[in-house]
Amino acid sequence: MRSLQKNRLAGIAVLALLCLCAFDSLAQRYRCDEGAVYFKSDAPLELIEARSGQMRAIIDAGKRTFAFSVPISSFQGFNSPLQQVHFNENYLESQLYPAATFSGKIIEKIDFSTPGTYTIRAKGILRIHGIEQERIIKSKLTVSDGALTATAQFTVLLDEHGISIPKIVYQKIAEEIEVEVEAVFIPQ
Repeated sequence: MRSLQKNRLAGIAVLALLCLCAFDSLAQRYRCDEGAVYFKSDAPLELIEARSGQMRAIIDAGKRTFAFSVPISSFQGFNSPLQQVHFNENYLESQLYPAATFSGKIIEKIDFSTPGTYTIRAKGILRIHGIEQERIIKSKLTVSDGALTATAQFTVLLDEHGISIPKIVYQKIAEEIEVEVEAVFIPQ
């Protein structure tokens, strides 16, 4: 009888440990369903700005890995509807390359359970217009009330992603695009 009780207690302890491990692994992942991406092209003859609120992302805190994706056709706020058409059809070719992505690893080891703001470096592959570039993007990661907020500012060179500017509009489109990202992550 005693050995049966010991086995039962051992089984309960193992089950409790498995539940804790499963809960811990779930708490290690964070998801963002509506992150914001803003870009600005500040050329001599024209300022072009657009924003998307449809970025999706995930962070695996245990592995320190991440993945971000934004649909190219989701950008809004151009100076005119025609400018948005040219952006999607002529420059980023959103039918052929529907998303921009960035995935990789967080270089710094941080404690995702300790509230605070951390400066991190995200190292990974940035894919725009079907062309991949390895990048290290300095970011801020704020841990607060169990959620994460990630922000970053960086530039993208059009030439590095095979986006060519016709000579006729060369003074209207900057060769270097400023990008800002903000994402709020919740435990998954």
